Amino acid sequence: MLADERDAYLAHVTVERGLSEHTVAAYRRDLTRYSHFLETRDRHALGEVTRADVSAFAQAIGTGGDGGRALAPASASRTVVAVRGWHRFALAEGWTADDPSHEVKPRAIPQRLPKAISTDDVARILEQVGDDGPAPLRDRALLELVYASGARISEAIGLDVDDVSLAPDGASVLLRGKGRKERVVPVGGYAVEAIEAYLVRARGPLAHAGRGTPALFLNTRGGRLSRQSAWAILRAAADRAGVPEVSPHTLRHSFATHLLAGGADVRVVQELLGHASVTTTQIYTAVTQDALREAYIAAHPRAR
Repeated sequence: MLADERDAYLAHVTVERGLSEHTVAAYRRDLTRYSHFLETRDRHALGEVTRADVSAFAQAIGTGGDGGRALAPASASRTVVAVRGWHRFALAEGWTADDPSHEVKPRAIPQRLPKAISTDDVARILEQVGDDGPAPLRDRALLELVYASGARISEAIGLDVDDVSLAPDGASVLLRGKGRKERVVPVGGYAVEAIEAYLVRARGPLAHAGRGTPALFLNTRGGRLSRQSAWAILRAAADRAGVPEVSPHTLRHSFATHLLAGGADVRVVQELLGHASVTTTQIYTAVTQDALREAYIAAHPRAR
């Protein structure tokens, strides 16, 4: 019974909420662990679960008390969110008379400021991608686009050729974010030049090796470039540029930080990033405040 209820909920978040394949896979692992825990307490349907059961599980996953691996705060928080979502769904479907997870809150996660690099570091990374051959032209177009638009790596590789408009009066890309939510983001001249060079001189030769795909960024076999390959492209360029600790989100974080430092309104940056809440975007304001503080200390005669 629990397995059937779990599968129905996962189908719901996949089809109706449009969660990504990776998120659904994480939810499946989380809820399978929860189901096993409930069965050890002789609960075989969500209608039999009590608040004490949910609370005990939330505590057990942080310590490994259920026999599984102890989860870090972020993973434990995600697991509780999945459990709460499952119970809310069960209540809405009429499977249960109440929601025993309602008062069980996810663990608080210490706020970590996103890693951003300077504009000079970004320039050095982009300069390390050449323009000699199809793969380097593709790599430059990819990295220029990610920095120009603030796209997630997954959003960039998910682009099709028709999602890109290089109109002279305003180039833009159509990005599909979490939950398949779409947004149109403008891109600047450097990215436009790199994309045009790639489309004219590189995409055709790469596509020749494949069977035909609308994907914008192609691998050497003519198929859509993978997220792992895109990450490897960024990391290789960063290594050659001597810029350490570059993650898949580095260019996106830098895009937001540099916009805010340049005076962009936080709500504009929210729309460009595709954040559902401006609270998420406001994390970046702390980064720019740190930069302002450092400049003040360095320049003001009575700062110290």
